[in-house]
Amino acid sequence: MNALTRLDATIAARKGADPSDSWTAQLLAKGPEKCAEKFGEEAVEAIIEAVKGDRARLADEAADVLYHLLVMLAARDLSLADVLAELERREGQSGIAEKASRG
Repeated sequence: MNALTRLDATIAARKGADPSDSWTAQLLAKGPEKCAEKFGEEAVEAIIEAVKGDRARLADEAADVLYHLLVMLAARDLSLADVLAELERREGQSGIAEKASRG
């Protein structure tokens, strides 16, 4: 089990936790829209660091992006396994063909 899988399991476990005991539970209690907003904020911060070229700061922000992506997914009852299944479905398919199949 890798760190991302463990993080996904931790987020799932905190889904019903007391918001006063867990940052993850606090985010989830605010609903999917707030989780999506926070993911967007973190994504913008990662973009800024990518443009600046600071590898250490980009790694830090990318970790935040991954965490907030998983929280956002959990808010809509999706898991890392759901996303990995979709990636596996697409494996070996050209990105151009995949985009065209979405219409």
